[in-house]
Amino acid sequence: MFTDKVRIIIASGKGGDGHVSFRREKFVPNGGPDGGDGGKGGDVIFAVDEGLNTLSEFRHKGKYAAEHGEDGKKKNMTGRGGNDLIIKVPEGTVVRDAESGKVIVDLSGDMKQYTVLRGGRGGNGNQHYATSTMQAPKYAQPGQPSKQLEVILELKVIADVGLVGYPNVGKSTLLSIVSNAKPKVANYHFTTLTPMLGVVDLEDADGFVMADIPGLIEGAAEGVGLGHEFLAHIERCRLLIHMVDASGSEGRDPMDDIEKINLELARYRIDLTKKKQVIVCNKTDLIPPDIQGTELDPVTEIREKYEPLGYTVYSISAATGSGIRELLYGISHELSLLPEKTKIFEQEYDPDEALGGSDEPYTVVYDAKEDEYVVEGPRIERMLGYTNLETEKGLAFFQKFMKENGILERLKDLGIKEGDTVRLYGHSFEYYE
Repeated sequence: MFTDKVRIIIASGKGGDGHVSFRREKFVPNGGPDGGDGGKGGDVIFAVDEGLNTLSEFRHKGKYAAEHGEDGKKKNMTGRGGNDLIIKVPEGTVVRDAESGKVIVDLSGDMKQYTVLRGGRGGNGNQHYATSTMQAPKYAQPGQPSKQLEVILELKVIADVGLVGYPNVGKSTLLSIVSNAKPKVANYHFTTLTPMLGVVDLEDADGFVMADIPGLIEGAAEGVGLGHEFLAHIERCRLLIHMVDASGSEGRDPMDDIEKINLELARYRIDLTKKKQVIVCNKTDLIPPDIQGTELDPVTEIREKYEPLGYTVYSISAATGSGIRELLYGISHELSLLPEKTKIFEQEYDPDEALGGSDEPYTVVYDAKEDEYVVEGPRIERMLGYTNLETEKGLAFFQKFMKENGILERLKDLGIKEGDTVRLYGHSFEYYE
């Protein structure tokens, strides 16, 4: 089964916790701290696999998680990092945040691989927190937590030309005779469910990739049937071939068909009628010979209405091959006049920024077990790295830093009282108003 849109949950690996331990060697009974660091958690990476053309394998599994990092060990041994999770998808897959619908990454063009969620950083072991005044720290840093995100994977085919039109107007037949694609072709009233791609090779002209977009119906832009999924595939096409059954063999009016399909294209979230479009009148072999070329000829009627509007109108018979050569070379010429760049969807949502990346400023929590308030985070660590807390000037800077960064206010929100202990990694302070 072809699947072009799925919803899954992804999770990065948690960082391993730092370890608390002390050297206990035979002749070093009171050795210093030797707790190792925790390993980094695994990343979640999406990568293009050119052998895939569907998202069907994601239908049977809802959650994908990278490996957690190992905790640190004694003797300064760092825990093993968690293995990254590489999720393989077809080229043209757009990854969106499920809640907002915003684009995280479009795996098209030069973008073959992207890290969507980064694993948690491993925590520092207690060896990092030894100071001249605290030589036996009993504290190690916990690893950063795992990040979880629900995403939508949406496959949008990458083709130069998209075939659009009502079911059973001959799109699959045309694709089968002009390219290497082998769609199932029959005269039945069911739309193709799988977008088919074929490469059109031409002598003395540039070839192109053509896609048979599944047949549209009224209400497609509003999601009737599989309308939204079908229309989404047209977004990347540089040019549209709007095919109609000029003979009216299905009992429909070809002029009415063109108007209804264009209405659906215009009502889509991106106005698809702004794309270059040519009209192809198919099944002309079924038009009675005595009216061909006259004012009663539906092809003549279509030309008189749409050519003044800038459309090129071709007359073909996919069944007999009439007009096919002129159509293909005409399409090649039209493409040569259009920008070659494939539409790439820009990033609108950065999970690292939205979920709190490694530069999260700080966290303030109450540790009930130790009856202490714990302040930690990369910004705190950097501050401690360049501040000498054993000097009056250093302590004054520390007080100012705590106030200006909102940490004192956060401690008050948690109910801190005079005499309570505040811990910042290897440093402990008593709080006073």
